[in-house]
Amino acid sequence: MSIDDDVALLERVPTLRLLGESSLRMLAIGSEQRNFDQGDLLFSVGDDADAGYVVQRGAFRVEEGGAEIVVGPGALIGELALIVAMKRPSSAIALERASVIRVARSLFQRVLESDPAAARRLRDELALRTSQLASDILMAGAKLST
Repeated sequence: MSIDDDVALLERVPTLRLLGESSLRMLAIGSEQRNFDQGDLLFSVGDDADAGYVVQRGAFRVEEGGAEIVVGPGALIGELALIVAMKRPSSAIALERASVIRVARSLFQRVLESDPAAARRLRDELALRTSQLASDILMAGAKLST
C-alpha cells in the first residue's frame, strides 16, 4: 500500500481521525506493516503493550476474559497502548490472512508532541468518553439498586 492509502485507512479510525491529515501522514510514514497467516497471534494477554494496530485487511478475534469480538479493516486494536505503558489485557489472533499497520507508542507520542492542537483534540475526546463511561456506570448502578 502507498502512504496515501495508509493515510486514508488511518482516517477511517475515529480516534486517529482527530489528529488531522498532516499528523496521520507522519504516522503512516513512521509505522510498519505486518502480515499474518490464519491462526497467527497478533499479541497475547500479558504481553507488553507498546503499540496499537490498525487492521488493513483480514480479520482478528480479540479475546478478553471470556468475551470476544471480531474486528476487520479500519479497526484499531490496542488503542490504550498508544497512550500508556501497560500489559495486554486481551489476546488477538488472525482469523484469516491479514495485515495491520503497527503504530508504536513512541511514534504516536512524538506526533502528539509535534502537533499540540491534535493532542488537545485527542485529550478532549478521551475526556468525553471517560465522562460518558462514568455516566453509564452510574446509570447501570442505579438500575441495579432499584
